[in-house]
Amino acid sequence: MKKSTMQKHTKIANAIMYYIYKYVDTDINLDELSHDLGISKFHMHRIFKKEFEKNIYESIKSIRLQKASSLLLTNSHATISEIASNCGYSSHASFIKAFKERFSRTPSVWRSKEYRKNYFLNERSFANLEMKVVKMPKIDVYYIRHKGYNEKIKKVWQKLQTWVYFNEIKEYQQIALYHDNPTITSLEQCHYVACISTEQSLTNSSLSKLTIPKGVYAKFDFSGKYGDVLEFMQWVYFEWLPENGYETTTKPAYSIYHKNHFLEDDSLFKLSYYLPIKI
Repeated sequence: MKKSTMQKHTKIANAIMYYIYKYVDTDINLDELSHDLGISKFHMHRIFKKEFEKNIYESIKSIRLQKASSLLLTNSHATISEIASNCGYSSHASFIKAFKERFSRTPSVWRSKEYRKNYFLNERSFANLEMKVVKMPKIDVYYIRHKGYNEKIKKVWQKLQTWVYFNEIKEYQQIALYHDNPTITSLEQCHYVACISTEQSLTNSSLSKLTIPKGVYAKFDFSGKYGDVLEFMQWVYFEWLPENGYETTTKPAYSIYHKNHFLEDDSLFKLSYYLPIKI
């Protein structure tokens, strides 16, 4: 397969995955998506399956249940039916059945205090961090998607840095996008998205583009080493949110790096973490 064809297929697969995450709370219309992409549904399914080793319908179901499992724990004032609806389920019964098949327990047991206390235990606290509520604009980014929250992310950032140098981009931001909650989803299955935001005009970029949605976010500034972000995410989702009366949404959290540990010799980072919130 030609390199140009491979890049085109990667862009199509990424566009499908982005569409699923963006519209996870709706009745996803694959006919509309294939029309927007200008390809047949058969071709769309084939490209996606080859890129992600999972068909589109399986991915939609998996992403919806991952989002629901997180919201059940963080959004204590929302009913199970409301959470099911927010994750694209029109039928309460079908949601209960799908959730039990995936997690081997009902949503009500999953969100119970006893189960949460025993399963989602985090010994580390980040309570000393200051939180600011901010209203963020949408951010258009170029990106590379990586499956897994692991040290191999370094290779993705090295590729992005090569792309930045090759295109002679002078001013840019490095952003990490977190679609999945690593406390619930295994680290090997989490989707990490390494992004570059720039105002510089580019033509015929080899990278796909997406838009990080605008919204209201809780902003935390902190620094540390590899592994600290995962511990922080566990704390912010399962301790900070419920203790402070906020709920989160299906929008992804993200970090803007001021110092990227994947590209630094000392392996230390400095970042601003943005968690979508509502009351």
